[in-house]
Amino acid sequence: MSYLGVGVSPGTVPVYHGTNVRVLERRVKIAELVLRCVILGLGILAAVLVGTDTQVREIFTIQKKAKFTDMKVLVFLVVANGLAAGYSLIQVLRCVVSMIRGTVLFSKPLAWLIFSGDQVMAYVTVAAVGAAAQSAMKVCSMYGRFCNQVGEGIASAFVVSLSMVALSCISAFTLFRLYGGGNKIKNAGW
Repeated sequence: MSYLGVGVSPGTVPVYHGTNVRVLERRVKIAELVLRCVILGLGILAAVLVGTDTQVREIFTIQKKAKFTDMKVLVFLVVANGLAAGYSLIQVLRCVVSMIRGTVLFSKPLAWLIFSGDQVMAYVTVAAVGAAAQSAMKVCSMYGRFCNQVGEGIASAFVVSLSMVALSCISAFTLFRLYGGGNKIKNAGW
């Protein structure tokens, strides 16, 4: 392989092994920013949808009020989405400052901190959505409107959890790229 990033194939076709690092870096930053904004918006939406949901049902002369605090799993969902939105807001500010300054993340401790935070938030949001989807539908036979709004909140939280998983993949890429540095591994074999 030459120093220009162009190798020679067994035929006469040039093989390109390099990429434009600045273009890749910019695309990763934009993808991270978009995902963090999605998490921020939909996390707030999910927390508000579930947190403000109530329905009163009258059985004979007794009124029974359903609210999210009646089920611990819905409280966990609201808290998890609130935490994800707050964490994402902090990270959005970091991303915007990084893009304005034009700096690249080169600090390994900061990259590890971001990677760890993204992993924790991904696990928490996935667990909250899974638990809420499994348990929250028990009240659907009695409280239809309540169940519909909780379902919308769970759908928003599901998108948040998928976005957190994708974001944790991006932060893993960013972190482990700091260790690669383009150096070839010598004697790499099976």
